[in-house]
Amino acid sequence: MSSRYILIADSGSTKTDWVTIDDQSGNQQVLQSAGINPFYQTAEEIIPVLQNQVLPEIAGDIHEIHFYGAGCADEKSSMPVTNALKHCFQSATAVEVASDMLGAARGLCGHEPGLACILGTGANNAFFDGQRITHSIGSLGFWLGDEGGGSYLGKTLVVHYLQNELPQDLHEIFIKEYPGLDRLTVLDHAYKKPYPNRYFASFSEFIAEHRSHGFMQELLKNAFGLFVKKYILKHHNAEKYPVHFTGSIAYYYQDVLLGVLESEGLQSGRILKSPLEGLVVYHLADLKA
Repeated sequence: MSSRYILIADSGSTKTDWVTIDDQSGNQQVLQSAGINPFYQTAEEIIPVLQNQVLPEIAGDIHEIHFYGAGCADEKSSMPVTNALKHCFQSATAVEVASDMLGAARGLCGHEPGLACILGTGANNAFFDGQRITHSIGSLGFWLGDEGGGSYLGKTLVVHYLQNELPQDLHEIFIKEYPGLDRLTVLDHAYKKPYPNRYFASFSEFIAEHRSHGFMQELLKNAFGLFVKKYILKHHNAEKYPVHFTGSIAYYYQDVLLGVLESEGLQSGRILKSPLEGLVVYHLADLKA
């Protein structure tokens, strides 16, 4: 039997992680590209990302694609991604484009029930019954939600800075690291320039650099506590199921996150930087079933 090459993608607004798999040998190739989000990009804008950053890195024809991405809530909203993938990978006979939330659920829970959460640039959540998502407290995106995500953390930090609420030592360090940052610059990025979520998420690096500071510890606890109360605890019998997380924010701040989960009486599950490892296992198991 000849090999079938499978392409799996986990995409956020900031970056996309890709893996190709030879289903016979199990050989894998991992690569990364810019983020792809149909909420912000048309098919015409997505195609160059695929042509310039993905296609040149792939050896062989792709026969099956599973793309999980932010902004891919349903068939209509996913259409720019679907069209771009079909244009660039014409050898593919099956193209599935689904939400990053379904990707997280499959990658984290496998075929077992649990709560799957995303804390990356943005934030999301869902209850997965082992086969499908049955309930989700809908994410309202950057402007109205994303509590606990990188864009929310960065936005919170910048607001504290602009309103002179940072401790003096952090305030002085912040000025040196971001010289010239003022109210007008921030408002321009927030309301006029593209990808405000990415802009504010970039400030989470400052939080990481000074995470041991008491102010930062409190900022993180408050943000994760808000995520838990607004989303996880609203799921029926949330305490009975493992709460899994994926995303860079959950991964790098897992010590603080685990403390918040424990304080709320919740079971901690897997915390992965990316759900790709679990998605590879999930799709290979389906092929062999």
